[in-house]
Amino acid sequence: MKYYILFGPPGAGKGTQAGALVEKYNLCHISTGELLRSEIAAGTELGKKAAVLIDNGSLVPDEVVEDMIEAKFESVKGVSGFLLDGFPRTVAQAVALDEILSRRGESLGGVLSIMIPDKLVHERIAHRAHIEGRADDARPEVVDHRIKTYHEKTEPLIDFYKKDGRYHEIDGVGTVEEVHSRIAALLESLA
Repeated sequence: MKYYILFGPPGAGKGTQAGALVEKYNLCHISTGELLRSEIAAGTELGKKAAVLIDNGSLVPDEVVEDMIEAKFESVKGVSGFLLDGFPRTVAQAVALDEILSRRGESLGGVLSIMIPDKLVHERIAHRAHIEGRADDARPEVVDHRIKTYHEKTEPLIDFYKKDGRYHEIDGVGTVEEVHSRIAALLESLA
C-alpha cells in the first residue's frame, strides 16, 4: 500500500491535482475537511465528537482527526494507496501519522509538495473566490492571513520531511497538465 501527502500553500492546485492522481494511480484521496463533513453527516461516534466541537466554535483536536484518518485507512478497500490532503498540518500531526503507519507495518511513500509563490496564491484564490462565489476568499486580508498561517504553522513540515528524504518539491507554476506531468514523473520515480 502506498501513502503520499499532497502538500503546498492555499491555491497551489492540490484539489485539482488530487482528482487526476486518484484516477491514474488508483488512490483514495483523503481530504480532512471532506472527511470531517462525511463523518458528521454519517453520524459516526467520531463525527458526533467533531460536530459538538465545531458547533462550539472549537477546533477539532488532532486525536479526532487522526482517528478518522486511521478509520479511513481501515475501511477503504480495493485501492493501491492513499493521498492525504490537508493532513498533516503540523509536525505533531506528522509524528502521529508516522506512528499510525508504523502500527500498520507501512510507511510514507513521500510528500508531494506543489509550490507556488505568494503572489500567485493571491491571484489563484481571488480567481477561485470569483468563480465559486466565496466572498471570504475575495478579501485580501483573509488571503494574507491564510498565507501567513501556512508559512508559520505548516511550512515547518518541510524541514521535518526533508531530514529523511521524504520531501519532494514540484513547481506548481504552469498549466494543470504541466503540473500533473511533473507530479506523475515524481510518482513514477518513487514507485
